Amino acid sequence: MHPAVYKVGLQYLSGDIWGGNARCIAMFQAFKEAIKDYSTPPEKTLIRDLTARISSYVSFLIECRPLSNSMGNAIKFLKNRIAKLPLVLSESEAKATLMSDVDRFINEKIIIAEKVIVKHAVTKIRDGDVLLTYGASSVVEMILLHAHELGKQFRVVVVDSRPKLEGQLLLRRLVRKGLSCTYTHVNAVSCIMQEVTRVFLGASSVLSNGTVYSRVGTACVAMVAHAFRVPVLVCCEAYKFHERVQLDSICFNELGNPEAISKVHGREDINYLDGFVNQEKLQLLNLVYDATPSDYISMIITDYGMIPPTSVPVIVREYRREHLWS
Repeated sequence: MHPAVYKVGLQYLSGDIWGGNARCIAMFQAFKEAIKDYSTPPEKTLIRDLTARISSYVSFLIECRPLSNSMGNAIKFLKNRIAKLPLVLSESEAKATLMSDVDRFINEKIIIAEKVIVKHAVTKIRDGDVLLTYGASSVVEMILLHAHELGKQFRVVVVDSRPKLEGQLLLRRLVRKGLSCTYTHVNAVSCIMQEVTRVFLGASSVLSNGTVYSRVGTACVAMVAHAFRVPVLVCCEAYKFHERVQLDSICFNELGNPEAISKVHGREDINYLDGFVNQEKLQLLNLVYDATPSDYISMIITDYGMIPPTSVPVIVREYRREHLWS
């Protein structure tokens, strides 16, 4: 196991690296280090052996934490580039080509994609708006900060939930930059939604039927917004789009630590579920993601432009043709 891959796996396991883009970038940077140090064993070909090596790294990362859909797409891209390496290239040339492809993917599909999404999204923010966001999405944070830099006058409502309380980190960063913010928990979202004009949400993935797969609680926020006739705008890079179809959050999901929902941080007196984790007839279910039906999404803002959820299959098809199988 390459040390860079091992280090990233441990960071996934401890939760030091979280968020779809950060996890994908860290994984690709580790693969880049592994490719740099790779040498083809005797009587083996680079294409086959390196593909097998990458597969073993992926298996280790899955043991540490299940892959997101976006990471699966990124791995497909890398394996496709390895498979299409010209046989006439020397080992050093092949490695240089692959490292260049990795850098290009990170730059085009994540960094530049985020900037394009920000450029599109700020056109939807007007003076006097009250913008609600849930959890902590890196691209939504960039949108809010850029709109503030442009001099737009608006207020941000950060909605958060246990057990991760990611919204607190976002709140601190926004307040530090001088934005006017309100902080509340998801159980109060129906109360605060009355004054909200737009909802901006991040996404872990967008599935081909328009379903948005994101941190648990997103569906609740989107449904309440829909009930109050508040537009819901989902910001998601095209590399996170996936051809899979999912109708609920139960048939496929990631399970978090059950002890995280049995304890309340900072409240030692709340201990009603102590010892219940090992109860045979009780299962504490800590889902990491949920699925938001396309009916509750007004618009998806991507690096390909602003689209309705019904147009997601077009993006999946075009992205696949342009980047995975080119």
